[in-house]
Amino acid sequence: MPDKVKVIITDDQKVVKSPTGLRMLIRRCCHSVLVLENFEGSVEVSVKLVDDNEIHALNLKYRNIDSETDVLSFPLGENGVYDVNPDTGAKMLGDIVISLPRAVAQAEIYGHSLKREVGFLTVHSMLHLLGYDHVNGGLESVRMREKEELVLEQLGLRRSGGYADM
Repeated sequence: MPDKVKVIITDDQKVVKSPTGLRMLIRRCCHSVLVLENFEGSVEVSVKLVDDNEIHALNLKYRNIDSETDVLSFPLGENGVYDVNPDTGAKMLGDIVISLPRAVAQAEIYGHSLKREVGFLTVHSMLHLLGYDHVNGGLESVRMREKEELVLEQLGLRRSGGYADM
């Protein structure tokens, strides 16, 4: 169980008004993934909400992909070894960047709430920060997807509904 989880959230976009409770949801998602993974010690995670233009620029700069995407993960650790904040002793897991306008559009496409979509994107990225990858498909991709759904179900964000829309 993590000792202390510090999630620094910044909203750098003006396209979508962040719904009430969104920051708490993001924090709960981050914490739930750490609990699921039996992560030990204190951690820090940065989550930045951006617009499509900014995530497009980041995707091009860091991944050489000339299009917007829904979420980007920038892990600071490798093989379970993380940089440590010298002031707090917390492991710095990395940065998550979410396009909030893209999340709104995808929630509509998939027929679920913005809460479910942002929850999914946050959980997905947290697993990336902890070293999971789905790019090559196969078993690791399946395991990652199972963990995503488990955390979302624990948070009341099942795929089939049964939660309040934001």
